Formats: sequence, C-alpha cells, structure tokens
Amino acid sequence: MQSPGNPIANLTHLDDSGTAHMVDVSRKAVTLREAVAEGFVRMLPETLAAIAAGNTPKGDVISTARLAGIMAAKQTANLIPLCHPLPLKKIGVEIIPDPSLPGYRIEALVRTKSETGVEMEALTAVSIAALTLYDMAKALEKSMTIENIRLIRKLGGKSGNYQREVPSGLPEIVARD
Repeated sequence: MQSPGNPIANLTHLDDSGTAHMVDVSRKAVTLREAVAEGFVRMLPETLAAIAAGNTPKGDVISTARLAGIMAAKQTANLIPLCHPLPLKKIGVEIIPDPSLPGYRIEALVRTKSETGVEMEALTAVSIAALTLYDMAKALEKSMTIENIRLIRKLGGKSGNYQREVPSGLPEIVARD
C-alpha cells in the first residue's frame, strides 16, 4: 500500500498494509524536546469579570483549569491511542485574561528528554484546561467558545524546530519555567 505514488506513503503511523501502529522510536537519540501550544476561551465581558473577581458557583476557575491542564499533559498517552508515554520534565500552564476577546488565553509549555516530541502533550494540556475553564464557568454562561488550539513552537527532533508567527499585538506568554 505504501508506494511512491501513494499519498499515505509518508504517514509514519501506518504500516505497509495501512494498519495504524505505534512508531518504534527505540533507535532514536534521547534529546531535549519542548513544545508550546495555545488556545482561547471566548466569553461575555460579564463572565470574564465574574471569574476574575472569584464570583463563580464552582470556586477558583483559573487554578482548577491550570491544574487540569498539567494533569492532562501527563495523561496524553492514555488519551491519544498512538502517543508514546513520556518522562515529562516540565509542564507549565498559564491562563491569562484577555479583555479584547473577551476571555482567556491559555498557553502550555511541555519539556522532556526523550526520543520523541511533546507537541501532543502541550496541545492536550491547553485543550483540557480550556474544557475545565468552560466546565467551571458554564453556570455563568453556556455560550462560551473554545477556539484556535494550536502549536506555537516546538524544539528538537528529526523534523527540526518550528515557530508559528505570533500575530502583532499578541504577546507570547510562554508558561513559566
């Protein structure tokens, strides 16, 4: 099935018969890997103000969402079928109010020394932090939206480094080291 004219020929998670499998990374070098992802939760200004004031029925929305993001990064291999379990060395999740949305910008930084990258762990951290923020604040507003979850930067690995352009006026947060 994997031939030069076949579009799936370069898909690493498919074997010669087209069956999904976990890639063997045992021969790859252990190197420093890092990924940063971001996402946004858009809401009404009143909801943003209530969360900032700590006036929500479920308690501390931001701390709970940050902790959920950290926990989610550690569980990525249990959630996404072909991801490798990784020895994560650093997980940082920042949740910053953005009145211009209005809402919150969520950024996750994940770092390891391993044979494979941590992009999925960073994206999972942002996704679950956003879902938790929604869950914690849905009593205030059900029309919130989770938007633009994406990879911002990755360092290391065979494919090299990647940096997404950050739109002007939008500072790069980069979760604390």
